[in-house]
Amino acid sequence: QVQLVESGGGLVQAGESLRLSCAASGSSFSGRTITWYRQAPGKQRELVATISTGGMPDYADSVQGRFCISRDNAKNIVYLQIVSLKPEDTAVYYCNAERRIGGVRIGESYWGQGTQVTVSS
Repeated sequence: QVQLVESGGGLVQAGESLRLSCAASGSSFSGRTITWYRQAPGKQRELVATISTGGMPDYADSVQGRFCISRDNAKNIVYLQIVSLKPEDTAVYYCNAERRIGGVRIGESYWGQGTQVTVSS
Protein backbone atom coordinates (compact mmCIF):
# COMPACT_ATOMS: atom_id res chain seq x y z
CA GLN A 1 0.00 0.00 0.00
CA VAL A 2 1.12 3.52 -0.80
CA GLN A 3 -0.50 6.74 0.35
CA LEU A 4 0.20 9.91 -1.61
CA VAL A 5 -0.44 13.47 -0.51
CA GLU A 6 0.05 16.38 -2.87
CA SER A 7 0.64 19.92 -1.71
CA GLY A 8 1.98 23.24 -2.90
CA GLY A 9 -0.81 24.36 -5.18
CA GLY A 10 -2.45 27.74 -5.01
CA LEU A 11 -3.53 30.86 -6.83
CA VAL A 12 -0.69 32.58 -8.67
CA GLN A 13 -0.27 35.09 -11.46
CA ALA A 14 0.97 34.24 -14.89
CA GLY A 15 4.75 34.14 -15.01
CA GLU A 16 5.19 33.08 -11.42
CA SER A 17 6.51 29.75 -10.17
CA LEU A 18 5.30 26.97 -7.93
CA ARG A 19 6.77 23.83 -6.47
CA LEU A 20 4.36 21.00 -5.95
CA SER A 21 5.17 18.14 -3.61
CA CYS A 22 4.00 14.56 -3.55
CA ALA A 23 4.71 12.96 -0.19
CA ALA A 24 4.48 9.20 -0.01
CA SER A 25 4.07 6.78 2.85
CA GLY A 26 3.85 3.05 2.79
CA SER A 27 5.94 0.49 1.03
CA SER A 28 8.89 0.87 -1.31
CA PHE A 29 8.63 4.44 -2.54
CA SER A 30 12.04 4.23 -4.16
CA GLY A 31 10.96 1.22 -6.21
CA ARG A 32 8.07 3.04 -7.85
CA THR A 33 7.77 5.22 -10.91
CA ILE A 34 6.10 8.50 -9.98
CA THR A 35 4.04 10.46 -12.45
CA TRP A 36 2.39 13.85 -12.21
CA TYR A 37 -0.89 14.30 -14.06
CA ARG A 38 -3.20 17.25 -14.31
CA GLN A 39 -6.85 17.68 -15.08
CA ALA A 40 -8.32 20.97 -16.14
CA PRO A 41 -12.07 21.65 -15.89
CA GLY A 42 -13.94 19.85 -18.63
CA LYS A 43 -10.83 18.09 -19.91
CA GLN A 44 -9.32 14.66 -19.61
CA ARG A 45 -6.53 13.96 -17.19
CA GLU A 46 -3.19 14.34 -18.93
CA LEU A 47 0.31 13.19 -18.08
CA VAL A 48 2.77 16.02 -17.50
CA ALA A 49 5.91 14.44 -16.06
CA THR A 50 7.30 11.09 -14.98
CA ILE A 51 10.35 10.14 -12.99
CA SER A 52 11.73 6.63 -13.00
CA THR A 53 13.12 4.72 -10.05
CA GLY A 54 16.55 5.69 -11.29
CA GLY A 55 15.67 9.38 -11.38
CA MET A 56 15.24 9.68 -15.13
CA PRO A 57 12.66 12.37 -15.97
CA ASP A 58 10.33 12.53 -18.92
CA TYR A 59 7.94 15.31 -19.86
CA ALA A 60 4.93 15.97 -22.00
CA ASP A 61 5.81 18.14 -24.96
CA SER A 62 3.43 20.81 -23.74
CA VAL A 63 5.40 21.42 -20.55
CA GLN A 64 8.96 20.72 -21.70
CA GLY A 65 11.31 23.40 -20.51
CA ARG A 66 8.99 24.82 -17.84
CA PHE A 67 8.37 21.78 -15.61
CA CYS A 68 11.04 19.94 -13.67
CA ILE A 69 10.37 16.71 -11.80
CA SER A 70 12.72 15.39 -9.14
CA ARG A 71 12.64 12.89 -6.33
CA ASP A 72 14.17 12.61 -2.88
CA ASN A 73 13.99 8.95 -1.94
CA ALA A 74 15.36 9.64 1.54
CA LYS A 75 12.34 11.86 2.24
CA ASN A 76 9.85 9.89 0.12
CA ILE A 77 8.93 13.03 -1.81
CA VAL A 78 8.64 13.87 -5.48
CA TYR A 79 8.66 17.49 -6.52
CA LEU A 80 7.28 19.24 -9.56
CA GLN A 81 8.83 22.64 -10.09
CA ILE A 82 6.86 24.80 -12.48
CA VAL A 83 8.16 28.09 -13.81
CA SER A 84 6.63 30.71 -16.07
CA LEU A 85 3.13 29.58 -15.20
CA LYS A 86 0.43 30.17 -17.79
CA PRO A 87 -3.34 30.37 -17.38
CA GLU A 88 -3.59 27.12 -19.34
CA ASP A 89 -1.66 25.39 -16.55
CA THR A 90 -4.72 25.82 -14.35
CA ALA A 91 -5.75 22.34 -13.25
CA VAL A 92 -5.83 19.90 -10.39
CA TYR A 93 -2.44 18.21 -10.23
CA TYR A 94 -2.27 14.59 -9.14
CA CYS A 95 0.62 12.27 -8.45
CA ASN A 96 0.61 8.59 -9.19
CA ALA A 97 2.87 5.78 -8.01
CA GLU A 98 3.38 2.46 -9.74
CA ARG A 99 5.80 -0.40 -9.91
CA ARG A 100 6.89 -0.92 -13.48
CA ILE A 101 9.01 -3.48 -15.26
CA GLY A 102 9.97 -2.63 -18.81
CA GLY A 103 7.46 0.20 -18.75
CA VAL A 104 4.61 -2.13 -17.82
CA ARG A 105 2.70 -1.55 -14.60
CA ILE A 106 2.99 -4.34 -12.04
CA GLY A 107 0.36 -4.43 -9.32
CA GLU A 108 -1.63 -1.49 -8.02
CA SER A 109 -1.67 2.10 -9.23
CA TYR A 110 -1.88 4.63 -6.41
CA TRP A 111 -3.21 8.19 -6.60
CA GLY A 112 -3.22 11.19 -4.35
CA GLN A 113 -6.17 13.51 -3.83
CA GLY A 114 -4.73 16.30 -5.95
CA THR A 115 -3.72 19.90 -5.42
CA GLN A 116 -5.33 22.82 -7.22
CA VAL A 117 -3.22 25.19 -9.27
CA THR A 118 -4.93 28.30 -10.54
CA VAL A 119 -3.07 30.77 -12.73
CA SER A 120 -4.57 34.19 -13.31
CA SER A 121 -3.69 36.27 -16.34
